[in-house]
Amino acid sequence: MKFIIVGLGNFGASLAQKLTKQGNEVIGVDSSMAKVTALKDKISHTICLNATDEQTVSDLPLKNTDVVIVGIGEDQGTNVLVSALFKNLGVKRLISRSINSLHEKILRAIGVDEIVRPEEETAERWTKKLTLKGVVDSFELNKNYSIVEVKTPRIFVGKTIEEVGFRANYNIVILTILSQSEKTSFLGKTKTITNVQGIPDPQTRLREDDILVVYGFNNDLYAFMKA
Repeated sequence: MKFIIVGLGNFGASLAQKLTKQGNEVIGVDSSMAKVTALKDKISHTICLNATDEQTVSDLPLKNTDVVIVGIGEDQGTNVLVSALFKNLGVKRLISRSINSLHEKILRAIGVDEIVRPEEETAERWTKKLTLKGVVDSFELNKNYSIVEVKTPRIFVGKTIEEVGFRANYNIVILTILSQSEKTSFLGKTKTITNVQGIPDPQTRLREDDILVVYGFNNDLYAFMKA
């Protein structure tokens, strides 16, 4: 996949490097030459420019880019301006960093597709979300092992856990299965309820809407979900 990451602070730089290591093409953009220089040999491409300048930004390969991520966090005003600029330029998928609830509301009003909260979410977590198909959420136990929530792959629907052979074939462990249902309150409001099935039996048959909670070494999880 092709990414443009605007803002190469701690979160943006870490995400850019992790996405590059996964084999993606990443263009890192920042107004600081020092930050750009520090990453020039660690990610695919680096560019020093003012991301609030529409003419300069429009020269970036936006049509060939799958995801634009605005990681600017120090200046909320600049973050909003840059996010609005990319939205107006019609990028395919726009993700922007939020600092607080008001900031998030403004970004959603602009039409940003997804919100990043680096104070709550790690670059590793977003790397999984962006590069692995079907990932709902993830939790890093340490730099090598994670627990990941993933939608049931189509090829597994109708098979039992034993038939899939998570441990034998993929070297990962299925911890539980989540299912979602809608519940209507007495006020008429509908909310989604997540049901946890507990430790699954090997003969449990997987359904299309199931969310699998799996644990394993990061490389094995990547291999499983890319396979």
